[in-house]
Amino acid sequence: MYVYERKTMEELQSALKGNGLTLSNLPEKGRCLLTTRDFHPGEVIISQEPYVCVPNKSPVYSRCDGCFTTSNLKKCSGCHVVWYCGSTCQKLDWKLHRLECEALSRLDKDRRKCVTPSIRLMVKLYLRRKLQSEKVIPTTATDNYNLVEALVSHMPDIDEKQLVLYAQMANLVNFILQQPDINIKEIAENFSKFACNAHTICDSELIPLGTGLYPVISIINHSCLPNSVLVFEGRLAVIRAVQHIPQGAEVLISYIDTTGSTMTRQKALKEQYLFTCTCPRCIKLSDDIQESAVLEGYRCKDEGCNGFLLRSSDDKGFICQQCDRVRDKEEIRKIASEVKSMSEKALMSLSSGNQLEAVSMHQTIEKLQRKLCHPFSISLMQTREKVLKILMELQNWREALAYCKLTIPVYQRVYPGFHPLLGLQYYTCGKLEWFLGDTEDAIKSVTKAIDILRITHGTNTPFMRDLLMKLEEAHFEASHKLSCKNE
Repeated sequence: MYVYERKTMEELQSALKGNGLTLSNLPEKGRCLLTTRDFHPGEVIISQEPYVCVPNKSPVYSRCDGCFTTSNLKKCSGCHVVWYCGSTCQKLDWKLHRLECEALSRLDKDRRKCVTPSIRLMVKLYLRRKLQSEKVIPTTATDNYNLVEALVSHMPDIDEKQLVLYAQMANLVNFILQQPDINIKEIAENFSKFACNAHTICDSELIPLGTGLYPVISIINHSCLPNSVLVFEGRLAVIRAVQHIPQGAEVLISYIDTTGSTMTRQKALKEQYLFTCTCPRCIKLSDDIQESAVLEGYRCKDEGCNGFLLRSSDDKGFICQQCDRVRDKEEIRKIASEVKSMSEKALMSLSSGNQLEAVSMHQTIEKLQRKLCHPFSISLMQTREKVLKILMELQNWREALAYCKLTIPVYQRVYPGFHPLLGLQYYTCGKLEWFLGDTEDAIKSVTKAIDILRITHGTNTPFMRDLLMKLEEAHFEASHKLSCKNE
């Protein structure tokens, strides 16, 4: 087994050489990818098609198994589980789906309803392994089941409750596959690998579409100060440099949203990925006190002061570190209680489809949070995001723009210069400004968006070509308005 794994890694090492990369092992981190040449911002470091992937399941709409679109879908007449947008996607997927279709067709209707995307991902994993072992689907150095076997599962670190769940899911997979050469323990271990190594496939605007397993991409380690970003072009996972990466440096991406404090980030990483981050940002404990107080703490009682608050020594209140004003603990507790109560009501309104009531409640929450939270609070930003989303659905463009502009300063603070979410927020701002006829402002916003997104997304994707075309149209419209004004 060891010899077989070593051969797999040697073949992968040879394939990575052409990408300017090398596979290495670092103390306390394990396998990683190091550069063997310099990479520059916007340059593709590596890309990979998924070993297996599935679209998300939604009660509202289905997605094509091939391209994840929601348009012109027809259900597979055999299994009645999988959807395709047309013959092209169906034919490309047929070698694998033929076996999956047979397996799913054996289930009764009730059991088919229990087939979640995670179950399907596992079923497809074993079927693809079978097809590759039978030479029906070719293997390459970067596309083979041995790479999946080499992924870390963290099984010893998983609690008993989770292990029981994996065992139950493994039993269902085993029942669907009916392959004598696999066992429950092996399937359960692969579910643990999925939890730590699978990636959420998103569109160009970072809207989740599905889940995929990318064994080579999974080798790349996490940092809360990453030098690279993972984006998707369809189902293709693409890693791009967002800063200069010198020869011999480790390629690093972020596994989580890095907006929170060190404590929040560490909690998320420990729960989902079962490790403690030791990146430069996480080990700067002296900076984290202020960071936590700003991002997740309270505002000064003086609305003209932007100081951050720390708990007083007698635990009766919070003291502003800029002007020394004390804020009463009971006053903070009262406002926080109102926010919590109103948030629960807003969620109920939104889930019942009452958008007007939901947006009104979220606006009330936002006013309360302005009294409670620091101006750069993540909670305040998230509330404004919710209001923005609902207002856009209600087509209240002017008010939506006002909320979008309120989020920009927080995005600029919590995200590095070249972050796709910052670029997309500028893009949203530009779209709203253009729609409202503020062409000059739209040009500025879209230009800022392109400056970031050309690094994170490249320039040759349909999304970026469309965005560059929009900027040209905006420039043309601005010139036309100016010429009309001068006549």
